[in-house]
Amino acid sequence: MHFPETRLRRLRRTPTLRRMVRETALSSADLILPLFVCPGEGIDHPIASMPGVARQSVDRLVETAREAYREGIPAVLLFGIPATKDSVGSSSWDEDGVVQVALRALTREVPELVTIADVCFCEYTDHGHCGVLAGETVDNDATVENLMRQAVSLATAGADIIAPSDMMDGRIGAVRQALDDAEFSMTPILSYAAKFSSAFYGPFRDAADSAPSFGDRRSYQMDPANRREALREADLDVVEGADILMVKPALPYLDILSQIRGRYDHPLAAYHVSGEFAMIKAAAANGWIDYDRVLMESLLSIKRAGADMILTYGARDAARLLAAGWSE
Repeated sequence: MHFPETRLRRLRRTPTLRRMVRETALSSADLILPLFVCPGEGIDHPIASMPGVARQSVDRLVETAREAYREGIPAVLLFGIPATKDSVGSSSWDEDGVVQVALRALTREVPELVTIADVCFCEYTDHGHCGVLAGETVDNDATVENLMRQAVSLATAGADIIAPSDMMDGRIGAVRQALDDAEFSMTPILSYAAKFSSAFYGPFRDAADSAPSFGDRRSYQMDPANRREALREADLDVVEGADILMVKPALPYLDILSQIRGRYDHPLAAYHVSGEFAMIKAAAANGWIDYDRVLMESLLSIKRAGADMILTYGARDAARLLAAGWSE
């Protein structure tokens, strides 16, 4: 029997050989930990749909962020659960808002940590939509005006990176101008460039109490069927001044991630969202999968598709596995 001269299995024989020829490497430095901050003190309220994740008051959140940084995670992304909500989400730009207080505390207590502030309104509005309503429609331009106010407020409080996630047209250019005018020209923008209207956000909406009270977000978040439109969104954000681009969710949109990676040299992020994380947790709890292996395989696939940084609720678990020498 004739065998091929090329035998790719030769380099798969042992763990050491496999490590030597491995094409993609995952590091704790690639990871960003999303955190939920709420009013109060001593609060660490578990989120049932995301095991291991909690709403935390500022004091507890600072402890979590400090531990994560010690574990090698360089950055956190902050979402706020405010004490009060209104029709425009005005607490999002209050200098004493919950995220602003958390940013000042993190800057003081964990100064080396990079803080990323989400810029949107769904957690802050009493209707749960991501901006100002005109009837039952989100008013794009009125919302952008408020995004500018929120971004400046968060930068003033100490945010190292501003991350608009609202998907309003023109918001990156407007936020860039607002930051520059407020003398934050060195504050970078991480743009949710391709944020899809996804069913994978369910657990997040439980965590942030941000489900819309009517309708849905399909008129501003992207149609999951559209690939070319995602590239146009990225093109516009680059022109408007985005420093980092993001695709959200991650695993169902690896094709989008890969295409944006091939199109731009910008740093590229991917958000391994709440539903992706929750499914892994639920399947592992039922004994159907190995949590560690599936988590790491998922994150590795996101990195392989082109992400430079990965936002994931499993960041601390992944960092601990990597520190222990994970190599599978």
